[in-house]
Amino acid sequence: MEIKRVIIPMAGMASRFLPLSLAVPKEFLPLVDKPCIQYLVQEAIDSGIKEVIFVISPKQKAVLNYFNEHSDIKKTLLSRKKESLVKELLDFENIFKDISVSYVVQKLPKGDGHAILQAEKFGKEEAVAVLFNDDIIYSDIPALNQLIKVFNTTNSPVVALKRTSVDKVSAYGNVSVEKIANGIFKIRRFIEKPKPEEIQSDLVVVGKYILTPEVFEYLKKAKPSEKGEIILAEVLEKMLQEGKTIYGCELKGEWLECGDKLKWIKSFFYMALKDPRYQDELKKYLKTIK
Repeated sequence: MEIKRVIIPMAGMASRFLPLSLAVPKEFLPLVDKPCIQYLVQEAIDSGIKEVIFVISPKQKAVLNYFNEHSDIKKTLLSRKKESLVKELLDFENIFKDISVSYVVQKLPKGDGHAILQAEKFGKEEAVAVLFNDDIIYSDIPALNQLIKVFNTTNSPVVALKRTSVDKVSAYGNVSVEKIANGIFKIRRFIEKPKPEEIQSDLVVVGKYILTPEVFEYLKKAKPSEKGEIILAEVLEKMLQEGKTIYGCELKGEWLECGDKLKWIKSFFYMALKDPRYQDELKKYLKTIK
C-alpha cells in the first residue's frame, strides 16, 4: 500500500501558547523564517506525499491561504521593483505546486484521535500518514520517509519513537517494546504519561504515524474518556490488547519540540544556529548577552 496522503491535525486550542495563540495559530509560530507547519508539509513532500489534509477548527482558514498562490502580492512587489522578493515568493510557491491541499473541520477539540477521525474518508481504504505540529525532526532523511520504509516491509501501523532520559519519560507517551531490528520494534504496550513506577523504557512517542484503515475502525468504536476525548494512544493500546500488531520506528535526527513556549524557543534557536545565513552573526550576538 503506497502512502499518498498525510493528515495534519491543527484544530486544538493551543492553550500552552496563550495569549499569543489568540492572535496567531501555533502552527504559524516561526522556526527562523518559516512557520512550523511549513516544515511538516515539506517533510511530507520530501517523503513522496501527494495530498495534504488539514484538520482545522471552524475559524482556522489561514493555513489554506498560506499554501495558495499569491498573485496580488507578486504584482505589488513587481510594481515596486522588488524582483528578488518576487523570486523568493515564486520559489516558495513552486515547492508546493505539485501537491493537493484540502481540509476537514473539527468543530470542538475532543482529542487527537477525534481529530484524526474527522478525516476518516481519506483513510478508509488505504493507509495514511499523520503528522502533528508539536514535533519536527531535523534530519537528512525525512522522518516520515523513515516510517514509510518500515511500513513498506510490515503493512501494519507504525509509530515514531525517540529516546529520552528516564526522568523526562513521564511527560510523554511511553512504550514497552520488542526489538526486531536496528531502530525497529514491535510495540507491546502504550502507557500515556506513566507514573515513575510504570515506565517501560526510555522510548517515547513522537507525533508521527502511519495508520491503516483498521485504525479508523477502532477510532469509530472508541469510547470517549472522562474528559470527552478520543485519545489515539488509548485506541492503539486497545488494538494491542486484541492481538493486533503495531510497529515502532526510532527516528534518526534531532527532535525539535514545539509543544510549549520553552520547547519552541529552544527549537527556534537550534534552527537559527544551524542556518548559514544567520549562524555566525547570531553566535556573536549571543556572546554579548550577560
